[in-house]
Amino acid sequence: MTHTRLLLIGTLATLLAAGPAMAYADDGPSVPPGTEASASAPVELDPNDPDLKLPDGATLAEPKVLDIKSVVEDQSGDERREDTNTNVTFALQAEVLFGKDSAKISAQARSRISVIANEIKTQNATRIRVFGFTDNLGSSAHGDVLSRKRANAVHGILEQELSDANITYEVRGYGEDYPIADNSTEEGRKKNRRVEISFPRGAS
Repeated sequence: MTHTRLLLIGTLATLLAAGPAMAYADDGPSVPPGTEASASAPVELDPNDPDLKLPDGATLAEPKVLDIKSVVEDQSGDERREDTNTNVTFALQAEVLFGKDSAKISAQARSRISVIANEIKTQNATRIRVFGFTDNLGSSAHGDVLSRKRANAVHGILEQELSDANITYEVRGYGEDYPIADNSTEEGRKKNRRVEISFPRGAS
């Protein structure tokens, strides 16, 4: 038994002294997995198939450019940015900007609005919309008033930051109208309590 243990220990010591085995890249696949050429032949199409032709007298619709929308939301969900071919929209949750049932902007919120103001300058936008929204808790009339006050507060900070007489603003409070999430959950209501700032994209 002792002799067997000594033999195993000696073998292990020899392997450790030899050092770790070197690893080399495989010379196998030359393309990433999943991008290999398909072994099956493509499906053949009959150009004379009647199902591929327009009915007699039919014409194709006029071509049009579709608007592409890009939506980016930060991990916390406090801020969302939407970009289309024509507009940029920032949505800030009310909790980021205001205290509960308040229209007083916090110091931290001012810095977020400053970032948006810089983007407005970058886009050379001269028409800005500032819209306030609430969830459906409380009375509709209260939501209308609160959302308008909050939109006005954000508008005031933007005016200070931009200080440009050529910019025109459209400021509205929509209350609980136009929700973007389900008002039956707190998570949804949190998204609906927001202020949106939108403006046209600059020419690229």
